Amino acid sequence: MSRMSEPSLMILVRAVLGALTALAGVGAVGCAGEETPDQVTLRVANWGSPAVESSFMTLERQFLREFEQLHPGVRVQVEQIPGFGQYAPKLLMMHVSGSVPDVISLDASSGAAFMDNGVLRDLKPYIERDASFRLDDYFGNLVKIFRRGEKLYSIPLDFTPMMMYYNRKLFDAAGVPYPQPGWTWEDFRRAARALTIRDPNPAKPPRQYGFYFMNVMPFWVLWLWTNGADVLSPDGRKATGCFDGPRCVEAVQFLADLMLKDHVAPTLEESKAAGVDLFLSGQAAMDLKGHWMMIDYRAAGIDFGVVDLPTNAGSPTTVVYLTGLSITSKAEHPDLAWEYIKFMTSRDVQIRRVASGLAISGNRHAAAHYAGNPVEDAFIAAVDYARPPWGATVERYPFIEGLGEEMLEDLLYSKGSLGVAAQLRRTAGLIDAALSEP
Repeated sequence: MSRMSEPSLMILVRAVLGALTALAGVGAVGCAGEETPDQVTLRVANWGSPAVESSFMTLERQFLREFEQLHPGVRVQVEQIPGFGQYAPKLLMMHVSGSVPDVISLDASSGAAFMDNGVLRDLKPYIERDASFRLDDYFGNLVKIFRRGEKLYSIPLDFTPMMMYYNRKLFDAAGVPYPQPGWTWEDFRRAARALTIRDPNPAKPPRQYGFYFMNVMPFWVLWLWTNGADVLSPDGRKATGCFDGPRCVEAVQFLADLMLKDHVAPTLEESKAAGVDLFLSGQAAMDLKGHWMMIDYRAAGIDFGVVDLPTNAGSPTTVVYLTGLSITSKAEHPDLAWEYIKFMTSRDVQIRRVASGLAISGNRHAAAHYAGNPVEDAFIAAVDYARPPWGATVERYPFIEGLGEEMLEDLLYSKGSLGVAAQLRRTAGLIDAALSEP
């Protein structure tokens, strides 16, 4: 995508945020007392509310204290930005205003807006002059996502491919074999039917579903990919001819049929009425999610396994959702920011950081520390064939995901009467219009 000027970038951000102001909702969490004349403050941005307390946040603060001890006179100030969908727009506005943190957590799903618009520093010069840092310590497929030609804008922190979870207890009770790598859409559909338990009252929803579906496009776009289809053309410039193509129509029809025809997945109304995560509550046998869900599944005592997504195209595919650490182009302390990135992505810190199961370390050596069990090994193996999210290369893709979710919601609430092909054709036109705007 072409590089935008700062005035154009400001227009884009305002369009996304509307009346939201740049610094609203930013909470600063310092790890030391007030700054003194002899003290340097390193500003680090991350998503999430500063009011949220968890064992993971406690661990994060411990790492910050360790970094400060290694760098006397340095205070790390973490700036938490709460609100779903607000992190990237707020940081972009902070960049335009000139008051941006030194280090930011870069979500690859919105990475293009940062990497293609002068918001970040190229890290290659830091790497070349730092003999203590080895880029080979990080998964090459992840590093590639943060590249633009010879330039590198982020160091992988943690990531997850999306995988199919299955509840072993429910599979055993139904006498259904566990899914195996290389399984097909038809294998999946057959298993979902066998795992669905109907209520004796046909007017009531099933007591147990074969599959828990959520209308979240970052999740369901994978069904397009496993059918050899996609949202956009390979250059990311148009949806017409792709999103409305026959393979996309087939994939979306397959998803709609799971809910409206086979009744093996909850409709949107049924999910809303349930008010809970149906896989987590033991009311669904399969679910498509990332590594982060292992924390909740283990806490709930679920005996789960994971497997590649079923494919209708002959080969496995998935997406890798990735976070990296970047230095902003307007950072006040770029050299110190580089030291922070090295510290946080190092093997020793990463081994402790990902112990909770929240994600997989982008550091290959830290990830290998947890290898050796079938679940972890399946996630790590998926790195080799995982694709980056479109948002890593297409600046307006987060907006496109909203259009996709609206399309599927309209289709499902109409019980399919709007027609899959017509809905995809209409939405492809809307996407093209959004991509063509200056």
